[in-house]
Amino acid sequence: MGRAIMQSVRGRDDLRLASVWLHDERRSDALNLAASVVASTDIERVTAAADVVIDFSLPKGTLRVSEAVAAAGKPLVCGVSGLSDAEFASLGQAAATVAVVYDRNMSLGVAVLERIVCQAAASLGLEFAAKIHETHHVHKRDAPSGTALKLGEAVARSRGQDFDTVAWYAPTAGDRPLADGDIKFEVERRGEVPGDHAVIFTSATERLTLGHSVTTRQVFADGALRAASWAVSRPPGLYSMRDVLFADD
Repeated sequence: MGRAIMQSVRGRDDLRLASVWLHDERRSDALNLAASVVASTDIERVTAAADVVIDFSLPKGTLRVSEAVAAAGKPLVCGVSGLSDAEFASLGQAAATVAVVYDRNMSLGVAVLERIVCQAAASLGLEFAAKIHETHHVHKRDAPSGTALKLGEAVARSRGQDFDTVAWYAPTAGDRPLADGDIKFEVERRGEVPGDHAVIFTSATERLTLGHSVTTRQVFADGALRAASWAVSRPPGLYSMRDVLFADD
């Protein structure tokens, strides 16, 4: 994702690449960076050079990034998935002093889908069961995906349910008939699919399907840059892509 973001910034007039956090400074030559770009393993130096920081590293890296942005007073956009409670808490601590946009999926379309899913779940109520079906490439190890969980949580929240009580995934919870109010996850791994998600509401008499498909991972870079442009003028707080798109509605 780092390379995709850097490439996207180079194609825009309203943004400039200020710095890059490296694991090994010897790799900077391969990135073909302008002389003005700070490329360093020192996260404090990298953060100081930027107006807003975008993090797509790893969970353990997010701990260091969140501490650095809080100390420097710089907004943060974070798209790292699989955070532990402690790692997510570090984002919350940073959000007390700077704007932090965190989302497990930076796609604009998924943010719109989440909003529609919330409206549908609240309107249809507990008489409908919900299935969250996701398809990803064969290299993806976590299941269900972070986006699928995000959509399932949106369903539960909109219906006033406890997500952990009503959500289940057959490989870990055993298979069983779908009941009213259930939230079931279905997972498929094939080919090089970047990511397909569908939320399916079913009752005894009808079925409603809401879905989103990714054709290229570039959508995540585009979403992160939109979030970065939005975050620089926001007060401290923990935001999501839903806020980026709809906070001013």
